[in-house]
Amino acid sequence: MNYAVLDLETTGHGAGDEIIQVGLVLLDEELKVERTYSSFVKPSIPIPAFITGLTGIDESMVENAPELEEVLLEIVPLLSDSVLVAHNVAFDSGFLNSALDRCGYMSFDGRRLDTIDLLRILYPALTTYQLGAVTELFGIEHDQHHRADSDALATAELFAACCRKLESLPLLTLQRLVQLLGDDIDDLGWFMSQFALKKEMQTSIDVDAYAYFRQFAMKAGDWTEEQHPRSEEEQASTVSDWTFPSFLAHIKAEIAAVVSGYEEREPQNMMFQEVIDAFDEERHLLIEAGTGTGKSLGYLIPALFYGVQHNKKIVVSTHTINLQEQLRSRDLPLLLAVMPYPFKAAIFKGRGNYLCLRKFEGKVNARDFQAPAEDRITASQMVVWLSETEHGDQEELNFGNRGADFWSAVSSDADSCLNRSCPWFKRCYYHRAKQEANIADVVITNHSMLFTDIRADHRLLPGYEHLILDEAHHLEEVAGKHLGTQLSYYSIQQPVFRLCKDARNGQLIALNSRLAHEDMEKTQKWREEIDEVVPVFGELRDEWERLFELLYAFASAGSGTFRNAAASADGQGGESGQYVLRLRGGKLPDLWNEAQLIEEAVHGYLSQIIRPLEKVFAAVKEEIDDPAIAALVTDLSGTVKDLARARDDLRQFIKADRSDTVYWLEANGNSRSKSVQMYAVPADVSNQLRTYFFETKRSVIMTSATLSVQKSFQYACEQLGLAGEEEAGRLKTVQLPSPFNYRDQALVIIPRNIPVLKGAAGDPLFNEMLVKSLTDAAIETKGRMLVLFTSYKMLKQVYDPLKEALAQRAIQVLGQGIDSSNRSKLTRRFQQQAASVLLGTSSFWEGVDIPGDALTCLAIVRLPFQPPNHPLVEAKSELLQEQKQNPFMKLSVPQAVIRFKQGFGRLVRTGKDRGIVLIYDTRVIETYYGKYFLYSLPGPKIETMHLDQIVPRMHEWLSPSEGGVEA
Repeated sequence: MNYAVLDLETTGHGAGDEIIQVGLVLLDEELKVERTYSSFVKPSIPIPAFITGLTGIDESMVENAPELEEVLLEIVPLLSDSVLVAHNVAFDSGFLNSALDRCGYMSFDGRRLDTIDLLRILYPALTTYQLGAVTELFGIEHDQHHRADSDALATAELFAACCRKLESLPLLTLQRLVQLLGDDIDDLGWFMSQFALKKEMQTSIDVDAYAYFRQFAMKAGDWTEEQHPRSEEEQASTVSDWTFPSFLAHIKAEIAAVVSGYEEREPQNMMFQEVIDAFDEERHLLIEAGTGTGKSLGYLIPALFYGVQHNKKIVVSTHTINLQEQLRSRDLPLLLAVMPYPFKAAIFKGRGNYLCLRKFEGKVNARDFQAPAEDRITASQMVVWLSETEHGDQEELNFGNRGADFWSAVSSDADSCLNRSCPWFKRCYYHRAKQEANIADVVITNHSMLFTDIRADHRLLPGYEHLILDEAHHLEEVAGKHLGTQLSYYSIQQPVFRLCKDARNGQLIALNSRLAHEDMEKTQKWREEIDEVVPVFGELRDEWERLFELLYAFASAGSGTFRNAAASADGQGGESGQYVLRLRGGKLPDLWNEAQLIEEAVHGYLSQIIRPLEKVFAAVKEEIDDPAIAALVTDLSGTVKDLARARDDLRQFIKADRSDTVYWLEANGNSRSKSVQMYAVPADVSNQLRTYFFETKRSVIMTSATLSVQKSFQYACEQLGLAGEEEAGRLKTVQLPSPFNYRDQALVIIPRNIPVLKGAAGDPLFNEMLVKSLTDAAIETKGRMLVLFTSYKMLKQVYDPLKEALAQRAIQVLGQGIDSSNRSKLTRRFQQQAASVLLGTSSFWEGVDIPGDALTCLAIVRLPFQPPNHPLVEAKSELLQEQKQNPFMKLSVPQAVIRFKQGFGRLVRTGKDRGIVLIYDTRVIETYYGKYFLYSLPGPKIETMHLDQIVPRMHEWLSPSEGGVEA
């Protein structure tokens, strides 16, 4: 079988667009290049400027090129009897066929393969399928991106790499892929079957490389074989051999030997000492460690010394799973290489992050797919992943569009777990993670999991008395979310859909038909009871829809409406009709009693479903000894428990009667009633944090780059429930010096003559002056600029004029929520193309790491104050007013300062970075509270000037001869 790898450059993606370059690579059966062909094509329409910018192909290059008919005359014979391969084959084959049709040829109707689908299935952890990024990852030479000849060669090499990967897969995995893909998804099933047949003919197969179980080839074996990292003798000798100073000296010497360019950092040395002292003296520590300190090692090294020496488990908690993964992939492997004794660190996440193998097996064997084309690819991806993963953690997978829906149907959860009676128990990824955590010296988890464990009466995490909280500035916010309640339209809709989609579909209908084949008297009675419940689902759905239409009407008409850009994590939906309505116990909206009446009906219908089904399930489990039915009943029981929880949470919300809780509704004008979210969050969690952590743990270390406001930790102490602890000797606060020379590395410029912005989205004059200034600055820095907004509406207003102004200079503009909502994708695109300006909202203010020359200029459009009329901010402000305190100075300013410091921290990420911060909000120099923002920065040079002086000053600051010399 021969393969024709095709790539086309075109004038655009529309029906009237034309081909301007063809690249073709012919591969033989051995995947060796037999022939290449490339040619420009003369189009009958002009080449748009953005296509020239993307491909480098302009009118002069196609002026004397052959016409389309001449090119097709050459390539049609080359395509015959070949399998067509392309990166996004639908695009290339679509353009090819319309060109063939236009020139009087028959359409290409041979087999087609898409390297994107192959990559998705065979490399399940890949985070991008963009050709340039993938070839870079695979080490494939690819000089000219978006040129058909270069792209076709790169795609051919990529295809060959996919074929080699297929050859290396175990036979069982290949057979599973053939079974899943069939023959009806872009010829993928046929292609896989060729490799399976070839593998079946092989005489020697390496069976020892995998663990085989229930027709799956897996990398992970039994978790029951996990061993403690040290024997009792090793543990005893470990304790006696080392003091902390000698241990630290050993570690540093070892790191210097394996990490090139390693230098000791004084702030990190200080952190080592502060952390070990806090453990030794059994007290708490708040330690602010700026970018570049090396704070992960700053707490892990003393934790591994203290924990092993005293045989105590240390729990490390991060806010983001990203940081958890960074510890797993970067810091822990380094420490495993340099430690003088063996240790074990385990990553433990919420249960829904792990695959349930029993559910996955059932789904794959039954080919039970909601979105057939997409789900088969996702399932195939996971079949390959099983042969590679040791953790079964969804973070290792990069799902497609519907992948998250598929995952929710196969992820682990407590309510549907068969525990020891599950055939997969000894291979279960969740129980493996739990066992690893039990025998580990250090357990790395996340803030969400800490509170999930608290709500589960501490049954999830192993017992611990020593806790390290990284990204600690998020703890209070996460506590509120987890100690409160959140309900949405889908809280009932999804479990109902799973149980009984309609009279013919759903888990309950499946159970009913299974019971029909059981030869028992009681099955008829159970089936009748199920039949009685099924019509109730329809009545429940009707009332549920009515309730959410009413709640949407309350939210959209409510006097508490405001438009908050930060209300949505991806920066979208903020001002485009985002409604928020606070509910106050004594002053509920008119007609709220109508919502209460509908809730009564919903509660009644749910009880009519839940009670009889629980009885039927218990009886079926007791009487029938069929593993398939037992598994189905377990899943059904889990779904019914979800319904019971949602029923009880809804009742609490509709009452809205707890004085210490803030109740509110959020909705969006685009999705209307389906977008309604109900929140019930404690107004003040400081007492709960004190109870759960600071009164019960021997030592809690809290660290972050942003804990202090104007060199004071007062705000953090009050939020976290630590007020008065320092005076009592139970807490120490430390602000480490920065390892960077900010005076030489960062220049802050504030334009004095830009108008003060009133309202969230700016006025035309401000926007016009902002676009002009950003354009000039971006031209000076050749892009390499990140612009932070607090409002998505304003980002949209700036995007088009800025893009137009910079297009003439070949500087691309990327907008969050416009070019992509995925932060990682946008950041990668920004780094790959140097001449870029990236506009971001809420999620770009922290956690984005763009070191080196990729980022030279950071622009902050507005100070990041939270909207004062958000229900939670409002309720916290009311509490402060009752205590005769100023909410603006005690709450709004500190919150905004911490976010501002996070934003500022995007600029200087290493000791070699230099750059400029432009602050377009003159409140930092014109108001009494502005000094809190500027004084909280780590000592950069700060200058104010007129807008027209900014670019000359930037030029002077960035020029090598003047670099860093003070004006």
